[in-house]
Amino acid sequence: MDCPRWLPLESNPEVMNKFVNCLGMRQTWQFGDVYGLDPELLNMVPRPVAAVLLLFPVTEKYETFKQEEEEKLKGQPQEVSPDVYFVKQTIGNACGTIGLIHAVANNKAHLEFESDSALKKFIEQTSKMTPEERATFLEKDESIRVTHESSAQEGQTEAPSLDEKVNLHFIAFVNVGGQLYELDGRKPFPIVHGKTSADTFFEDAVNVCKIFMARDPQELRFTLIALSKDSY
Repeated sequence: MDCPRWLPLESNPEVMNKFVNCLGMRQTWQFGDVYGLDPELLNMVPRPVAAVLLLFPVTEKYETFKQEEEEKLKGQPQEVSPDVYFVKQTIGNACGTIGLIHAVANNKAHLEFESDSALKKFIEQTSKMTPEERATFLEKDESIRVTHESSAQEGQTEAPSLDEKVNLHFIAFVNVGGQLYELDGRKPFPIVHGKTSADTFFEDAVNVCKIFMARDPQELRFTLIALSKDSY
């Protein structure tokens, strides 16, 4: 059976903010661009930062690394907190939406929602489910699918067709219980990247993103987006 496919979401903070706002998240926290990795550019990002999204190219080098990492961690599993909200990706091109869900669901305590928020309702209804059950639930969630479709068509660049192969992928980095987690719906489990704190989380996440970039030095198609407390 073919997995369902959605249009890919653009790595545009404006589109992402509209997406989560349409689903009932209040604008007290906002997604914004990280313009570069130099200290002065990182300092421009409003603090605190609750989540970092990384858009990166899925290259042969990355797929080889992913396979090796998976085999190694299956043999030596990491300790993952039961508080981490993780959802598998079973919908083609839905990695942007899954990245947003990971960013929001793992920061629910900090964020504010409208009383009828479809996103909050989805997170609460799926809180006790397995990552696979959440994926199936997402496939059936009309409010998120419809909002995704309209957001995907709103970006600045022309949205690709449903059949077009997209080789860029979104993942999220979050701090849960003082540990830095990489959440990628294409992987079987969350990846633990060591200790972090509310104060150091943004720099810690950026350092992991730099490792992704170093793995593919010829590639330029990396984008970082931070979920920050709105400072305006």
